[in-house]
Amino acid sequence: MATPPPPDEKAELVEHVAAFQGYFKVGRYFFRHSLHQGGQSPVISREVFERGHAAGVLPYDPIRDEVVLIRQFRAGLYVAGRHPWGWETVAGIIEDGETPEQVVHREAIEEAGLKIGDLIPIHNLMLSPGAMSESCALFLGRVDSTTAGGVFGLESEGEDILVKVVPFAEARAMLDRGEIDNAAAVVALQWLALHSDEVRNRWR
Repeated sequence: MATPPPPDEKAELVEHVAAFQGYFKVGRYFFRHSLHQGGQSPVISREVFERGHAAGVLPYDPIRDEVVLIRQFRAGLYVAGRHPWGWETVAGIIEDGETPEQVVHREAIEEAGLKIGDLIPIHNLMLSPGAMSESCALFLGRVDSTTAGGVFGLESEGEDILVKVVPFAEARAMLDRGEIDNAAAVVALQWLALHSDEVRNRWR
């Protein structure tokens, strides 16, 4: 069980207005909050990008010790001045009435043509809490990687997703070379590096 936050860390919402509303939305929030040295802050204003919450899964074959990664064009990478294709885990937005587990099963089929078996929760991440409200419930998912690979994605959503099976040792080397910079993928692969023996014993 997580340790509860300190009782003297308190925040108050003063006002909230919609700064932008489209497919996604941006909210303008006004807060007051407690200060570490005592007292209270003046009212501060922050814009927050709100796109809902996500779930992601790193597909892993414990028999072959392989992971399945996906690669697609990302506008954010382009705007950041990086190469606009990157390696990622399977992920998607949680729709109304869905659980994170249902999302990763659905997205694995849509994005990678994969049937996910058992799931192990990894972490529930805040992806960029200074500017976004989005969280990502991240899992490790058991797969048979022998038939994985190809190009997938929903044409209706403009998806063009390359699916690649990668030996886990090579995925770790890709991390060391800086070839994987997607936050959820980095966390999932680092978690698996710490827990691979435990996972393989559990899924043998």
